[in-house]
Amino acid sequence: MTIHRLQIKNFRNIPSAEIHPVEGINLFVGENGSGKTSLLEAIHLLSLVRSFRSKKLKSLIHHEAERFTVFAQIRMLDFSLASLGVQRGTQDDETEILFRGVRPSGVAELTSELPVQLINPDAFRLLEGSPRERRQFVDWGVFHVEHEFIYCWQRFQRALKQRNSLLRHGRIDTLQLQLWEKEIALNGEQITAYRQSYLDHLKPLFEVLLQRFLEGQLLKLVFQRGWDKNISLAESLETSRSRDIEQGFTQSGPQRADIRISVDGRPAMDVLSRGQQKLVVSALKLAQGELLAVAGKKQCVYLIDDLPAELDKHHRSIFCQVLEEQAGQVFITSVDEEALAYGWQQPEKNAWFHVEHGQISPKALS
Repeated sequence: MTIHRLQIKNFRNIPSAEIHPVEGINLFVGENGSGKTSLLEAIHLLSLVRSFRSKKLKSLIHHEAERFTVFAQIRMLDFSLASLGVQRGTQDDETEILFRGVRPSGVAELTSELPVQLINPDAFRLLEGSPRERRQFVDWGVFHVEHEFIYCWQRFQRALKQRNSLLRHGRIDTLQLQLWEKEIALNGEQITAYRQSYLDHLKPLFEVLLQRFLEGQLLKLVFQRGWDKNISLAESLETSRSRDIEQGFTQSGPQRADIRISVDGRPAMDVLSRGQQKLVVSALKLAQGELLAVAGKKQCVYLIDDLPAELDKHHRSIFCQVLEEQAGQVFITSVDEEALAYGWQQPEKNAWFHVEHGQISPKALS
């Protein structure tokens, strides 16, 4: 899936823009505050109906405007075109979403049809952020390759919510508690099996990319499932019941899972430079896109904000070569045209755009 045409109106500092990106590499150059990141944010919105910079969609409306609209024609795998639009007004309580002319069943439908991977300064949270960030990373991938995952996750979340509600009550209904524990255990074990299988397939791709990005560095990726590996989830829930009652929430299960990336037994974030960390995070996300193309038979759209930042010429060149080899569509921003032009094997295939004061126009490389 690729974006064939993109229209943006009254979104952030972009009053009006229309672009026709190529299916490969699209490069956007402009000064700080010109609208480059807003462009990536608009594409991200089409996939997830949320911003990566703000929790409130109303704040994305261009000043003095009444609503924003982001519209795209998506090229599907069968080469047909599908329309996708997201709109929000200052007076609206809900966001209007239309896919193929009708409201989708949920955000999951959009995410499935337009998979988007974001590599920006916040991506470092995969290494230095909370376990929740890393669980979301894994679950994004599992969602796209295991069709039953979303339903299993929904059943697990419902059961977990019910158990936690019972734990917070002064008087515990043991029969109800056991009922919800059975549901948690059944779905929690399945979620964990999905995650483990996914990571088993992701690791080889990740390791190959790491060898290209960080030759000589030996990194280890370990999955921690969220409870004692020597017992079942049902056993863990039963043995921790008294402690859970005291704490008022469930402390064992896939909601506590994490992945750890280390170098010689030490957290990667404590050992690697900022540039090396960016390459590790990028390798993870690019490996996800590669696995998605193989297992999910989908193309990923990559949004890369300020690619040259933190990277020297050598590693920037390797990064560019890897992006050219990926099957997905790529949108890259930078303030530095010269730095962004360096490292491509087939620069003639790239599309260049100039961004200035919210206006986006095609440009020839100088």
